[in-house]
Amino acid sequence: MAAAIVLGAFGLSGCADSGTDAGAAPGGCTPAAVDTVESGKITVGTFAYQPYIGLAGGKLDGLDGEILSEAAKNLCLAVVARESDWDGVLGNVQSHRVDLGIGGIGWGKERSEKGLFTDPVYYSPPAIAVVGDARYATVDDFKGKNVGTISGYLWEKAIKATDGIGQAKTYPDAVSMFSDLNNGRLDVGFIDPLLIPYEAKKNPNSKFKISYFEEPTDAQVAARPDLINYRQLQISFYLARQATKLNDALNAEIRKMYANGKLTELITKYGGDPNQFLKPAGYQSKLRTGVDRDAGWAPPTI
Repeated sequence: MAAAIVLGAFGLSGCADSGTDAGAAPGGCTPAAVDTVESGKITVGTFAYQPYIGLAGGKLDGLDGEILSEAAKNLCLAVVARESDWDGVLGNVQSHRVDLGIGGIGWGKERSEKGLFTDPVYYSPPAIAVVGDARYATVDDFKGKNVGTISGYLWEKAIKATDGIGQAKTYPDAVSMFSDLNNGRLDVGFIDPLLIPYEAKKNPNSKFKISYFEEPTDAQVAARPDLINYRQLQISFYLARQATKLNDALNAEIRKMYANGKLTELITKYGGDPNQFLKPAGYQSKLRTGVDRDAGWAPPTI
């Protein structure tokens, strides 16, 4: 997701990761023959970022955590979670101290050169936090409005490239941004989409909700390249380059979950619209062709 891509600003702590048995292998089945750090187990790098990833009672929690847990169960593999910060997750994957990292990790060409990406587990859509019944169909509707995001997030570039907005605002954290939305000082807020219903549910007095808008057109992006940061992102699991068999096995499980309704169930549970999160934009296949996918690859969809 766009926010997770820039979370490296937290910095690499350098402290040791903590390990947690996040799920035992199901009984009565044979673990899949995959190339994991520890036989019969998936060692996964995590960081705390709800509602996408976390640990509850020693088990993976959050949307990404539940998706991986479902895949691991079907592969008869236990899950061992190793917690660190964002940079630590990426570093541990690339050095093969863990099998994979999860938590809203957006596909990117440079990152794919240092690790493997699964097929998308979902797509982070163009979504915003708005108050009440406010409706913004396209970026043109942001004109005259106060639009904000968290400092350092990719949406900051897109907002600054948007013609005619009333005021571009940046915030140090989500709490500050949501406060301005509730108090009428902000009209449109950009943040990782599922944080919007998650925070609204935590505070029943919240006035904001999630809303979706149409992506900028090719012509708009050509005129203002930074508007591309409003577009849909592929969110995937990020694997060590050595984990090719595990990558193939997870891809098969991910596509099963698109087909059998499991991903629809989970996206709905976390407050998202499956039609927004589980249907790729037409250009998505082209992004990875010749990078980490062969010609003819089709991203999964419901």
